Amino acid sequence: MIKHTITFKLKYAKGSAEESIFLKAATELRSIPGVKNFECLRQISAKSHFDYALSMDFISIETYNEYNQHPEHTTFVNTYWTAFVEDFLELDYELMQ
Repeated sequence: MIKHTITFKLKYAKGSAEESIFLKAATELRSIPGVKNFECLRQISAKSHFDYALSMDFISIETYNEYNQHPEHTTFVNTYWTAFVEDFLELDYELMQ
């Protein structure tokens, strides 16, 4: 299993129309085939400057790679991610057995 996590800070203020637009678009990623356990999360710790996170699981590295190349994902990245995100950290984990 692959756990894909990405924590980020938007260029726009919390509560703004832009925040709402971005988060709505981000939640639509859950409909891409292979995405499991999708979560859109809000950061509550003062220990991080990031405000949000997305987390999802994939059954294999192949499924994860298919997601990365899926047209809906690439459209989201090109339309929303590059325009709305100020900073991010992406972490991808493999389940240890």
